[in-house]
Amino acid sequence: MSRRVDAVMDQLLQRRSLRRWTQFAESAEASDPAALRQLRGRARALKRQIDRVLHVAEGRLALPMVGSNAMRKPATADWSWRPDVWRGPLPVPGMASVENKTEIGPGTTVFHDCKVSELTFRQVRNQREADLAPFGLRMDVFRFDGSFLSLAVDLPIQAVEGLKLKHLIRLDTIVETEKPLEIFARLNVKHGPNVEQIVRELPLGEAEVMVEFDLAYTRMNEKRVERMWVDLIFEGPQMNQITLRDVTFCRRPRAEL
Repeated sequence: MSRRVDAVMDQLLQRRSLRRWTQFAESAEASDPAALRQLRGRARALKRQIDRVLHVAEGRLALPMVGSNAMRKPATADWSWRPDVWRGPLPVPGMASVENKTEIGPGTTVFHDCKVSELTFRQVRNQREADLAPFGLRMDVFRFDGSFLSLAVDLPIQAVEGLKLKHLIRLDTIVETEKPLEIFARLNVKHGPNVEQIVRELPLGEAEVMVEFDLAYTRMNEKRVERMWVDLIFEGPQMNQITLRDVTFCRRPRAEL
């Protein structure tokens, strides 16, 4: 009984709130600046919470399910993760003339040194049966007058918790390009004042691409690891369309000999 009463009350409050904000919207043009400034603050606070709900709801109700962490990974993996760009809808799904150091999603940033940016990005919905990621990221590069283009992905703190030299970091991705392109993946591990780097070229002859970074070949100080990130570096990207259908990471210990 109490649940039904609560449901009815929620509906009444929802209708009342909707009517109130409808009135605010209709009267905004005639409001004085002081009142409008206060209303804007309230609207922004409300919008942040609404955006959070929409992000979760649209993700969970879409196919493939938004927010899904289903991925291909070894059975021995002790950590795995898919960045938010490929998990849920972005607040800004696309942008033209992307500037250097533009964060296109949480922890995912574009870097380039073009004087005039002719780079666009757009989040696309994956709909193929084989896709595990709900979303993909498409970049269109037209004239390119810079010397580098990269996409930096910050790995979460869980990736470095308990990180050892015996670990392998694995990157899986699905890449589509209009024409052949060289793509390199660089793992960066910050430990104290130093940064260890490992570079691998992505073997793009296959639909699903995988590379592994072996930390045993670094001088990483296990006791001082602070953070990790991966740079995806695109060589000669001009006049090309690059679609990253999925990007996932996992960590596994090397097999003992």
